[in-house]
Order: sequence, then structure tokens, then C-alpha cells
Amino acid sequence: MPHPLLTQADIDAFQRDGVVVIRGLWADQVDQLRAGIDRNMAEPGPYAAENLKEGEAGRFFDDYCNWQRIPEFEEVIRTSAAAEVAADLMQSDSAQLFHDHVLVKEPGTSKPTPWHQDAPYYFVSGRQTVSFWSPLDPVTDATLRCVAGSHKWDKPVLPTRWLSEENFYPDEDAYMPVPDPDAEGMTVLEYPMAPGDAVAFNFDILHGARGNERAERRRAFSLRLVGDDARYVTRPGRTSPPFPGHGMQDGQRLREDWFPILFRR
Repeated sequence: MPHPLLTQADIDAFQRDGVVVIRGLWADQVDQLRAGIDRNMAEPGPYAAENLKEGEAGRFFDDYCNWQRIPEFEEVIRTSAAAEVAADLMQSDSAQLFHDHVLVKEPGTSKPTPWHQDAPYYFVSGRQTVSFWSPLDPVTDATLRCVAGSHKWDKPVLPTRWLSEENFYPDEDAYMPVPDPDAEGMTVLEYPMAPGDAVAFNFDILHGARGNERAERRRAFSLRLVGDDARYVTRPGRTSPPFPGHGMQDGQRLREDWFPILFRR
């Protein structure tokens, strides 16, 4: 039986489309996650970034890999239903933490989150992957937008740097150009969401978000997890996150002292 937050239809939709919305995944931990984001923004980590060019209005902050130093994040990650829900969606016997991610668009931030897939930036291969993207403020237009079925495309989408818009890796021919899903008539799934709801999507899903033109903040917490078939794979350059000194070789499971198993059947 799936977790009570899920139905079999949710699992089937995730397998088919690569994306589904989970209502209330962190509904009881919204205040805790907000406190963690406050701490994160007051004490940014080494990977923190400001994603606006000079003269662009608002603020677009993101940071990742902070769960070990921000107790609010660690407690939610270890005690919430997210790992079991992820295992059900992935049809995996385990769920292993990859990393956490915070994305904040302050009011009046017109810059969109560019269309991208997460998988090409990561040193992980495998079909059993899931990211949870959860707003901590009500969202409508500034919600996550995902292209249904894009996790099954033959070639990955070219990863680029968000600010400079340069290619992330040198071997451009290994990737397809970044598409324009709206102009090309692709099926884009997006959901009005309450704080604590979460979009669950495969690492290979093409996704993005509009700017935040509203008068309210748009804080989002993301959690990335992998399942049984996830393996380390070498990429043609520095990955994001980089995890320097990890010592893993191609084909290995992610080391559990760095990437703990959160759920096992």
C-alpha cells in the first residue's frame, strides 16, 4: 500500500509524466522550514548565489547542501514522510538523500528560473530519482512548471549557467538545445499551491518558473533523493553541486556517510 499521502494514481502519474503534486507533504513543518530558510539567508553557505544581473529588480537567492549545518532542515529531512513518499513514487526499496536546495524570489523579481533538467548537472545516473519542490508561501504564477514526459527524451537538455547563460560543459553535441515549451506546444504542468504542498518530479524533467511579480515573497525548499538504481557517473566538468573530494568511482552507489539512506523497506 502506498503512503497515505499518495494514491496509486499518483504513482502511476509520476511514472508516466515524471511529475505529480503531493498536497500537504510538509504542511506540519512549514514554520520549521521557514525558520531554516531565514537562518540560511542570514548565514549563506559556500554555494550561495544571487541570480540577478546588475539593474534587474528584486532578489533571486539560492543555496544548497546545508542540511548538516541547519538543524531545521535536518530534522524535517529525517523525520518527515518525504523519504517514504519518494520511495513509493520511484518504486524503489530505498530512498537516499542527495541534497537540499533553497530558492527565494523576493517581491518584484521578474527574472524567471530558466528551463532546465537537473540530471545533467548531477553526478548521478539512474531512473529512480525524485525532487520535491515545496513553496512556503502561497503560489499561483510563480509556481514550478514541468514538461510532462520530458524524463523520457532520448537526449538530455544542454545545461547552462543561470547568470552568464554559458554552456555548463564543453561537449555541446551530447545535448539537445534548451527548448521553449510554450512556443513549441509542449504539455506544461503547473499547480497553484499552498505552503507545504510539493511538486515531485524526476531529475530528468524539464522545468522552470516564472518571475515573482507579486507583493509577497516566494520561498521554496527542495529536497533531492535517489533510489535503488542510482549510481555515480563522471561528467565532463565540475558538477553542481560539486561535492569535492567524494572519492567515488563510476558505477558505485553514492557513499552513505555523505548521502544517508533515509528510508528502507
